[in-house]
Amino acid sequence: MTTPENEVNIGPKKLTRFERARIVGARALQIAMGAPILIEVPEGRAGPIDIALMELTSNILPLTVRRTLPNGSYQDIPLKWLTPA
Repeated sequence: MTTPENEVNIGPKKLTRFERARIVGARALQIAMGAPILIEVPEGRAGPIDIALMELTSNILPLTVRRTLPNGSYQDIPLKWLTPA
């Protein structure tokens, strides 16, 4: 059986709260270490966590989530396929 390339087969079709926290934390660390910011930042919001949240909600982060099953199979899912939680 073949499945379409852009279909989420493992887990829900939305970003879980655990995945969201991991992505925001990792991206905030990247920003704090000097990584380029991918969006326009308003004047009053300069914290790395706020910027990471804004990047996540604008759906422009080029990251993937790896979801695994107990039998060892996994699926790499780009963030663009998942709806934010």
